[in-house]
Amino acid sequence: MGNLFCCVQVDQSTVAIKERFGKYEEVLEPGCHCLPWFLGSQLAGYLTLRVQQLDVRCETKTKDNVFVNVVASIQYRALANKASDAFYKLSNTKSQIQAYVFDVIRASVPKLNVDDVFEQKNEIARAVEDELEKAMSAYGYEIVQTLIVDIEPDEHVKRAMNEINAGNHAVFLFIVPPKTIPYRQAIVDGLRDSVLGFSVNVPGTTAKDVMDMVLVTQYFDTMKEIGAASKSSAVFIPHGPGAVRDVASQIRDGLLQASLNG
Repeated sequence: MGNLFCCVQVDQSTVAIKERFGKYEEVLEPGCHCLPWFLGSQLAGYLTLRVQQLDVRCETKTKDNVFVNVVASIQYRALANKASDAFYKLSNTKSQIQAYVFDVIRASVPKLNVDDVFEQKNEIARAVEDELEKAMSAYGYEIVQTLIVDIEPDEHVKRAMNEINAGNHAVFLFIVPPKTIPYRQAIVDGLRDSVLGFSVNVPGTTAKDVMDMVLVTQYFDTMKEIGAASKSSAVFIPHGPGAVRDVASQIRDGLLQASLNG
């Protein structure tokens, strides 16, 4: 109906692109405008000035050969004073932004180990934002903010990292008296599996050798840390040779049981 009376309405936070006989003429601000179609004037389309968000998931490999999925969240908007560039220069804004994000992430992450990727995610986000700002300003867009919202290692790597962390804590807790550990048997089982796996992969090494080495090393490391702590709660740990022997005996029982069950 508006076109019939040569009037068009442009909503708030939006601009319209006016053409005359197919050639760009001007940008129409929010409000009511006269558009004499019989003189060749027409609307080419509308352009929103609101902040938009694009989530980009990029798979890449770290320096230590770990595959990770990096999820970046890009917030951007068209500039009112460059509306014609934003409307005419890009046919698919999201695909263009995604291509630049892929390029920067796949150039940055392979230079870092997987642990460093987590620690330096802000630096990665800044690198992505700087590159996007330089590239997209030429097309009439402003990059408001760039965030690395998630870093997901491959599922097998994630499981392995969790098992390593659990194993490290398990060895430490073994030195503490049994009454202070509600889940002592679960820890024994976990360490037993780790010892068995290690001894199989290293020829000439028995499970007993690995177990004794780990226990003795952790025993003295723990005693050293407790002695060096200036302000900490008192923790009483058996300090005689029997402390390690008792733990070793319990693990050997677990290993023997595993052999019988296998």
